[in-house]
Amino acid sequence: MARQPRRADDQWPGSRAIAAEKANTANAFSLKDKAMATANLYTGAQPGGFLFGAALSSPPIPDAIYAGKSEDFGTQHDPMVGKQVGGVIVFGGGVALYDGNGIGGALGVSGDSSCADHNVAWRVRHLLGLDHVPAGVSPNMKDAIIYDIGPDGKSPSGFGHPKCNGKEDQIAVDLGAGVSGNVVR
Repeated sequence: MARQPRRADDQWPGSRAIAAEKANTANAFSLKDKAMATANLYTGAQPGGFLFGAALSSPPIPDAIYAGKSEDFGTQHDPMVGKQVGGVIVFGGGVALYDGNGIGGALGVSGDSSCADHNVAWRVRHLLGLDHVPAGVSPNMKDAIIYDIGPDGKSPSGFGHPKCNGKEDQIAVDLGAGVSGNVVR
């Protein structure tokens, strides 16, 4: 079967860039012995948080993100593959990839709510067998999304993410990709 030509509008170019920036962020904020999903950065990046301003610390590199022909975007010939894209994203959808020996890269997902993107990234990482996460900031010692932001806007864990409008929070809990409620570390 002949490959159908790709069109520039086969995917949302902004979402492609956000996914790459989420991967960059997860890779940049994770260590060999401690994973940090982009969802874990939300609270810390708010005014007064320990990461406030982090989203401005590494701007995306447009020449890397938008290089090449748009018909190659999203294919094995995507011109962004292997390039440093920059960018820091502080909401769900980015996870580091752990192969059992440490970080082997990162994965970014964008295209739905940030909560759903986190769940998809968690599932894809698992399916790839790259989910040997040594430790993380969530109570289950993983890089699970933490839904503990209270009505006062505070996160007792310091790593909380806001809930989205759907059932993503319950799906995350069911997958082991999230924790909900008043979480204190």
